[in-house]
Amino acid sequence: MIILKDLWKTYPLGKMQVDALKGIDLEIFEGDFAAVAGPSGSGKTTMMNIIGLIDSPTSGTLQINGREAASLGRRELARMRREYIGFVFQSFNLLPVLTVYENVELPLTIGKKTGSRKENRERVEYLLQEVGLEDRRTHKPSELSGGQQQRVAIARALVTRPRIVIADEPTANLDSANGERVLELMNTINREEGTTFIFSTHDPDIWKLANHVVFLRDGLIEQERRRQNTGEKEIVE
Repeated sequence: MIILKDLWKTYPLGKMQVDALKGIDLEIFEGDFAAVAGPSGSGKTTMMNIIGLIDSPTSGTLQINGREAASLGRRELARMRREYIGFVFQSFNLLPVLTVYENVELPLTIGKKTGSRKENRERVEYLLQEVGLEDRRTHKPSELSGGQQQRVAIARALVTRPRIVIADEPTANLDSANGERVLELMNTINREEGTTFIFSTHDPDIWKLANHVVFLRDGLIEQERRRQNTGEKEIVE
């Protein structure tokens, strides 16, 4: 479970201060398929970076599975980001000198959460097939379209079977067919592997699939909806 309590993030702007997040209280359950929505400047990216342990709050607390992020040292934070969390960035961050296969495989070769060579190879090949890039496995990123690079980044984020995947607009560069394809893959992994997904997105297709939708505006939770087995719970703040 991910718990944010009275979370604030303030940035200096000249002699002024800008509050990007204003006392956020939020719980994301293990296995959630959650979407964070809101206009530009609402605080989505700031909140995602804090949950992903890339940034830290000005005040308030972040807990991941009962551990407070503020109590973790730099090495432990780096280990958790590497082994526990998968990231899908809009900028892709693929290594240009590596092939598609090697980019997807990379987290398995640098992390400690690795299986046998056979298991790792099967995982990479499974994901390349699921994102429709098995025929591009030997290509370099420069030989791919933006949408293809996005699909490589998605496969790479999933390859280590992370407990949490944080995805920043994962379908933004994809056409409707490939967007549907990767959402189906993520939904399958969410169900079968219990991975928690947190999306920052404007895509209504993700909102429809999500069991938990959070709408931000001006650093505040404007609305929160959680769909449960017994129906849909809606909280308006």
